[in-house]
Amino acid sequence: MTATPPTTTRRPIADRHLFGPGPCNPYPEATLALAAPLLGHLDPDFLEIMDETCDLLRHVWGTDNRRTLPLSATGSAGMEAAFVNTVSPGDVVVVAVNGLFGERMVDVAGRHGAEVVRVDHEWGTPVDAERVAAAHPSPKIIAAVHAETSTGVRSDIAALGALKGDALLLVDAVTSIGGIELRADDWGIDIGYAGTQKCLGVAPGLAPFTISDRAFGRRVEKPSSWYLDLGLLGGYVGEASGTGKRTYHHTAPTAMVVSLHAGLQRIADEGLEKVWDRHAEAGRLLQDGLEEMGLTLFAQEGARLPELTTVRVPDGVDSAAVRAYLLERHDLEIGAGVGEFASTVWRIGLMGHNARPDRVALVLAALEDALAHAA
Repeated sequence: MTATPPTTTRRPIADRHLFGPGPCNPYPEATLALAAPLLGHLDPDFLEIMDETCDLLRHVWGTDNRRTLPLSATGSAGMEAAFVNTVSPGDVVVVAVNGLFGERMVDVAGRHGAEVVRVDHEWGTPVDAERVAAAHPSPKIIAAVHAETSTGVRSDIAALGALKGDALLLVDAVTSIGGIELRADDWGIDIGYAGTQKCLGVAPGLAPFTISDRAFGRRVEKPSSWYLDLGLLGGYVGEASGTGKRTYHHTAPTAMVVSLHAGLQRIADEGLEKVWDRHAEAGRLLQDGLEEMGLTLFAQEGARLPELTTVRVPDGVDSAAVRAYLLERHDLEIGAGVGEFASTVWRIGLMGHNARPDRVALVLAALEDALAHAA
């Protein structure tokens, strides 16, 4: 082994406008919180912040679930935790698939031994609650994506909750939480997972998670994942909140939790419904502006997300070249489509701190410039 350190490139710090499907530019309060002196994961000051963070997460989830907590992993691990704690081999899981993240639910549920019944929808359209509910007479779980990140579509989760019967309703709220209306208890959501890097306006790294007592009572007693075992995690956060008694489980990413606390407090201070309204306005302004430029929106009218807009790439335009120009010329990132739409759709996110009229003006002007150079 050589004692010579590897050669690395010293590069200037890039300051990007993150208008893709996530991550977004964080709220300034969330960024500033990352610079606070580090606390230990069992420090009483940190545990107080963790308890407040769980309370704030209940607020944005719209739930009273005591087991509501930030998992120490990204939103994809939230999905894993949702299935590994509730699915035993042979359990029937109905999955509504209207985009990439519905597809991932199918994959993860199957890996945990579920008998998966998938209900496919055309990409760009919302979930048909009645068709999903009729797919199997007695599933253990019905799973759906609230805001499908791959297509920019919102689905009616309340309608699914009304039709779930005895099944547990499992919902991906990664792109919806903190950006559009989300009412877990009112809608009958039993298990929900999300991410911090989108409308919550925090860097990626945590998975806001909630599970009802009803679902927890039907959990797998000893899931195959030790790290994501909600029974073990509950002794550290969630059900231990406010008791003063903690069971060591793992070293929590304390700086990330402090940052999440700051981002959630920013949302609470502004007012959650006002934050939803701000996202709605930004999305409307962007979508109107794109259509005024002669572009065609991809997601079905009436089901379009305000925080994530999908737009068709004009015929004859090189999608990758436009995105590269935006990044190099304007330090501005937008996302490509996925799957068969990888080169024919752009995904433009205005989430969290970016859900503002001035950000709309910036992305429209930059895209107009990029298209002019692509001609």
